[in-house]
Amino acid sequence: MFKKILVANRGEIALRIIKACNELSITAAVIYSEADKTALHVRLADEAYNIGGPRADESYLNQDRIISLANEINADAIHPGYGFLSENSQFIEKVEKAGITFIGPSSNSVKLMGDKTSARRLMTQNNVPIVPGTTKPISTIKDAMKSASDIGYPIMLKAAGGGGGKGMRVVQSESELEESFNLAKSESQKAFGRDDIYMEKFLVNPKHIEVQIIADHHGNYRHLFERECSLQRRHQKIIEEAPSPSISEKDREKITTIALNAAKACDYHNAGTIELLMDEDKSFYFLEMNTRVQVEHPVTEFISNIDIVKEQIRIASGEEISFQQEELKILGHSIECRIYAEDSLNNFAPSVGVITNHSVPHGVGIRIDTGIDTNSEVSIYYDPILSKLVTFGCDREEARSRMLYALKNYLVTGVTTNIPFCKWIMQHKDFVKNKFNINFIGYEIEKYLNEKRDTEILSDEMVASVIVSSLLYHEKRISAPKLNFVPEHNRWTVDHE
Repeated sequence: MFKKILVANRGEIALRIIKACNELSITAAVIYSEADKTALHVRLADEAYNIGGPRADESYLNQDRIISLANEINADAIHPGYGFLSENSQFIEKVEKAGITFIGPSSNSVKLMGDKTSARRLMTQNNVPIVPGTTKPISTIKDAMKSASDIGYPIMLKAAGGGGGKGMRVVQSESELEESFNLAKSESQKAFGRDDIYMEKFLVNPKHIEVQIIADHHGNYRHLFERECSLQRRHQKIIEEAPSPSISEKDREKITTIALNAAKACDYHNAGTIELLMDEDKSFYFLEMNTRVQVEHPVTEFISNIDIVKEQIRIASGEEISFQQEELKILGHSIECRIYAEDSLNNFAPSVGVITNHSVPHGVGIRIDTGIDTNSEVSIYYDPILSKLVTFGCDREEARSRMLYALKNYLVTGVTTNIPFCKWIMQHKDFVKNKFNINFIGYEIEKYLNEKRDTEILSDEMVASVIVSSLLYHEKRISAPKLNFVPEHNRWTVDHE
């Protein structure tokens, strides 16, 4: 087992990794930028090292400095968390060459799955269903027009080198194609340093389902069931749950088989996620693979009783997976809300400042993964996620009612948060009845603003701004809690800091 791990990240995921290291008696060293010198992860780590200036490219993305530091402090391994360098095959290759263990997949696996077109080709070769579309980058508008004609409108343009909604454009007809093609290529170049674009058939009102997989260096592959991730805004997830309320046992067997086959196709090891789209006919299509721990991993930890981050560390150290597939069963239901510093009444604009109060809810089945406390600074330099609020119940309704209770008792002041928006979703009839898809938030935001008119003071300009944004988005996308029994053996049924 490792003696020291360098955590190459910040915020709540850095705290999550520190906790796993502490429980495994491993020294947790962290990096931090000038902007983060008083951050919570810096204060709670065993060792902390200033890595550079406040901008990400000066610090958390400084590959050579991070690797040099790992060598200087005799770190056995680097854990990248999610985001930043977690899926950068060039960085992983440098770590490997430096003789340091990367807690994640090999650079080759990341390279194969990180390029979306090569991943689609690989999946096709291994009988994994993909959304109809191209498997090679499209270089000219002439080629784009031919491909779109063959596939049939509406189509989706996507960046081959990344995700997160960057470089993505829905195109309804040929008249929109050229402008969208040029914009997608430009966005891709800015976000990922390359302008390769590919094309998929645009699925109308699909569900976004993903499967958590874990694989070791000994040829063992396991799945930890699926998650429902359809509640998204601009292709970014906001609320996730496990298991998916839309998946039957027969569906589950089908998609977990697809996921394991996809992982085996790229000789994968460590934790990863296979993302799928499910259309209205319940057909499943491979979307992409996230070659890292996911933001939403806590909901899977709740329902499976498996600590995914500890499992990552053990596997990277050479151990086999600690459990057999037949030992796992779904223990209940879990929901996660991502708490962001953003103003949902002002087109979800980021909110910056100093946290003046951070009062968290407590109770059975409530977990909070946080990277902030009182006096923490929310900077302009990084993603505005503050924490992840997660609940667990014996069934979906109990998890939902506990989430609503937790949201009502979660207080963050000093910045504006999306907590009111999350409360609104938890009570929405379509969420309660599981009648939503990935377009839900784009369609429903106007109703949210109209309801808030009665309780919030909104300027006409603010309302107009968000409604116009919503309409453009819509046009582009188309067309106190119960106290039931909770399994005592589940490690996630107590409060988590």
